[in-house]
Amino acid sequence: MTPRENLLAALRRQNPERVPFYFDLCPSLKEEFKAKTGAENYEEFYGFDVRTFTYTPTKNQNDYSEYFTRLKEGTTVDEWGVAFEPGSVAHFTKFLHAMEDFDDPDEVWDFPMPDILEDYRWEGMKEAVDKVHAQGLAAVFTAIQIFEPAWYLRGLDNLLCDMMTDEDMAQACLKRMADHQVEVAKKVAACGFDLIMFGDDVGSQKDLMMSRDLWCKWLKPDMKRAIAAAKEVNPDVLAFYHSDGVIYDIIEDLIEIGVDVLNPVQPECIDPAKVKEMYGDRLSFWGTIGTQTTMPFGTPDEVDAKVKEIIDSVGKNGGLCIAPTHMLEPDVPYANIEAFVDAVKKYGNY
Repeated sequence: MTPRENLLAALRRQNPERVPFYFDLCPSLKEEFKAKTGAENYEEFYGFDVRTFTYTPTKNQNDYSEYFTRLKEGTTVDEWGVAFEPGSVAHFTKFLHAMEDFDDPDEVWDFPMPDILEDYRWEGMKEAVDKVHAQGLAAVFTAIQIFEPAWYLRGLDNLLCDMMTDEDMAQACLKRMADHQVEVAKKVAACGFDLIMFGDDVGSQKDLMMSRDLWCKWLKPDMKRAIAAAKEVNPDVLAFYHSDGVIYDIIEDLIEIGVDVLNPVQPECIDPAKVKEMYGDRLSFWGTIGTQTTMPFGTPDEVDAKVKEIIDSVGKNGGLCIAPTHMLEPDVPYANIEAFVDAVKKYGNY
């Protein structure tokens, strides 16, 4: 099998030859990787089965300065209008919300959106996907989200309150974003991607951020619409859904709306073996290795043991791409990254 064939067989639960794996490194770990290996690209160096893509940068950045006052030096504003104020630790930043003080839904509808749907943003994308496929690799698009970018602009507390007390404002924030992302999903699918990463963090460490009823009312229909739009264009594309935290209450709903792959199955919050037992005939899993526990605080031997445990349980009969549940941050010893890779190669053959 090519790497692409193996990954897709794993995620379709169709007898892969081995367990695929993946991880993402923060900036400081990327530099440590380069220093240790002399290589530039860790996806190539470690033999990932996938390559990830997103849109090309905008050439027409909107001016959002009217929505912010007295930005600190070093603050950047992205093409959506979200400001990122430098933090005191590593690459972490503080979000500043352009719509935080809005009190009229018309302000939301009038807010300038980025030009992601313009043709120039997609030039060469299909050809790049075809090139990856010709190399025997899978192509993944990241990411299509609705709730997260809406609250990045509005503020999390504000949007959650809107969803309960100001339906017109919630409708404006979420529907405007959803309409945009549905069109993005169509463009992504037309490029021939194997997986599309959908998703929104809706789980906390203890439970959903909102009731299931509220999630079903406000978020489920539009995510269903986005996934359906992609699969209408390309029925073979797999829908990968991301949410950290405790999300047991909506897993059946996610399957219902067309999700094929659940990520990250955060083990500090969700039992990976349990979700495999309950849903493994209808759902595959990407993640399962803790970035709050095993990767930063385990020994290499403990990383090895955890990888074996997950492969023996969640990886049984396919259905797993094993990965840390989040970008690996500066507190992860590089020896644990190497232990993770070595363990997957040691235990991951079917």
